[in-house]
Amino acid sequence: MGTENSDSIVDAEYENVDEGYFSERELRKGAAGWILLAGLGVAYVISGDFAGWNFGLAEGGWGGLAIATLLMAVMYTTMIFSLAELSATIPSAGGGYGFARRAFGPLGGFLTGTAILLEYSVAPAAIATFISAYLDSLIGISGWPVSLAFFAVFIGIHLYGVGEALKLMLGVTIVAVMALLIFIVAMTPHFEVANLFDIPVAGGIGASKYLPYGMIGIWAAIPYGMWFFLAVEGLPLAAEETADPQRNMPKGMIAAIIVLLLLAALVLLLGPGGGGAANIANAGDPLIAAMRSDTAYGGPTLTGKIINIVGLAGLIASFFSIIFGYSRQVFALSRAGYLPRVLSLTSKRKTPYLALLVPGSLGFLLSLTVDGNMLILVAVFGASISYILMMAAHIKLRVSEPDMDRPYRTPGGVVTSGIALFLAVIALIAGFLVEPNVIFYAAIFYCLMVSYFLLYSRHHLVAQAPEEEFEAIRQAEAALDNEN
Repeated sequence: MGTENSDSIVDAEYENVDEGYFSERELRKGAAGWILLAGLGVAYVISGDFAGWNFGLAEGGWGGLAIATLLMAVMYTTMIFSLAELSATIPSAGGGYGFARRAFGPLGGFLTGTAILLEYSVAPAAIATFISAYLDSLIGISGWPVSLAFFAVFIGIHLYGVGEALKLMLGVTIVAVMALLIFIVAMTPHFEVANLFDIPVAGGIGASKYLPYGMIGIWAAIPYGMWFFLAVEGLPLAAEETADPQRNMPKGMIAAIIVLLLLAALVLLLGPGGGGAANIANAGDPLIAAMRSDTAYGGPTLTGKIINIVGLAGLIASFFSIIFGYSRQVFALSRAGYLPRVLSLTSKRKTPYLALLVPGSLGFLLSLTVDGNMLILVAVFGASISYILMMAAHIKLRVSEPDMDRPYRTPGGVVTSGIALFLAVIALIAGFLVEPNVIFYAAIFYCLMVSYFLLYSRHHLVAQAPEEEFEAIRQAEAALDNEN
């Protein structure tokens, strides 16, 4: 057993394991090229175009939500360029945990991984509530049987194998994009600028028909502007299952954010612009509500039914892909000893079965007990913490390890990641302002996780885990430099 104190405010103790440990914890290598990665990136997020974003209309009006979405578009774009560098430099299933581990030591890595896990455990529960709302409007079925069925079926597909899951995910995502394009075409003839600003002025500093809730409405809408892009940062979690991650990871991430930016702009403009902002502000199925509004088609239509049916693909794509994301984060933290090691065991088909089942069970329970709006805010809060830590890691590594081999370099360097960091801090504050109770939910989760780390897991970390070996290599290189 060894002890490390470098770059960390707490000591960490390491245990060596035999080769059999990792033979029981193997992922399928080379399962994804950049096209599958880009599809995974879009799949993570695309449910945000179908539901959730519209709650921002009730907080800030269309003007407030549009400004908030623009700010978050800048944040995610700069963050993706920064993460593209980190994922090509430190390709491991730990993703953000691995980046922060390298920069800030075991505690920093664990806190980042915990934030990502909070986001990815809660997001499927939120999406499950939206799936229920879409099915209710389509065939009148909703509630816990819907959530149970979707969790069971799509976790089951992941258990079958990652290659099959990623290919199915890409197909479902393509169908979902087609549904959005049909919606965009269908709503274009009904677009009226006045529909964007039909929410009555409520007052506040700077209140107007463009900002009916005043300047504070921009802040309040930020978490919902994030929903257009939330979880795309999870792509690095697929690094160990990617062919040539140094090249394919940056290409897949950049392609994904370009598609997401275009879709967000069109949905945000044509949804309220055709259906009326007031009509869809609180709808669980805003695209369908927009089409049925009096400013558009005035009731159910064949096109609307097609979008409703095919639109489920968008919710399913994100639900499906975020299951992938949380399982890989749990797998990596468990394999390295930060979480109980049993959670990283893999099946004969190289899938981490307990890392799929345990958080999935938690997500199902949350979908039954917490409303979708609150789940969005909790997911956004966890995401914002992880963004701050990952962007700080990018800056720290650029400063402390300028000579690190970086197959891809972020355009603009630390200026780019600094912009993302600044906006992530704003997003964190905004989430608290909208609903202070998110602190309560996040605090419970963090207290449990950090207590486990401080009391047990930091004394039993796995020395040969990939994310820990990156640090061992760095220390060895530093020792050689000092000797010379």
